[in-house]
Amino acid sequence: MTSTSSARTTTGREPKQERAVRTRAQVLDTAAELFAERGYEATSIVDIAERVGMTKGAVYFHFKNKEAMAIAIVESNYERWPALLKEVRTPDLDPRGTILALLDRTAEAFHTDRTIQAATRLQSERSLIHTPLPEPYVGWIDLLTGLFEEAERAGQLKAGIPPRAAARVVVASFYGMQHISDVLHRRTDLVDRWQELRTVTLQALLPQD
Repeated sequence: MTSTSSARTTTGREPKQERAVRTRAQVLDTAAELFAERGYEATSIVDIAERVGMTKGAVYFHFKNKEAMAIAIVESNYERWPALLKEVRTPDLDPRGTILALLDRTAEAFHTDRTIQAATRLQSERSLIHTPLPEPYVGWIDLLTGLFEEAERAGQLKAGIPPRAAARVVVASFYGMQHISDVLHRRTDLVDRWQELRTVTLQALLPQD
């Protein structure tokens, strides 16, 4: 039995450090939910405290201000993508299949994950946030460039299209698609709109014989 398990058994209570980590995550999840729903400017620390069922002072214990929450949410969003690529990359998928599987999963995540939705909205509202946020889009372009380079080596990328250009087009198209879906339909049609984009754009970049 580990010392953590022993502490929990002995005291009957969750260790203070673990409780703090869990509470911080709960506050951040709630902030993401509200940022996604209302936007950055229309969400206050009081709103977050009330929804999470804490005092404002308790929220400030975990985050010094709203800007710190925004940064943490955007960073959390970017941390998810390498893990997602690791999940979809399997020996039975060629580069084309890996790109499609990654983007399919990404579209589903944008449809359902409040942290991802919040981070995307925060990036679009970055002029309202009085602190620099992590740079958007560049990480996605780099990640997809590497995958399109693999597709090019496998003879799957359409001849004459530079991998980085393909990556930029896909990222721009994907983020534009999800933004329009959000504005017009609160992302309820996002997966359908992704399927259209997938058919029109990815089929052209990665044609099947």
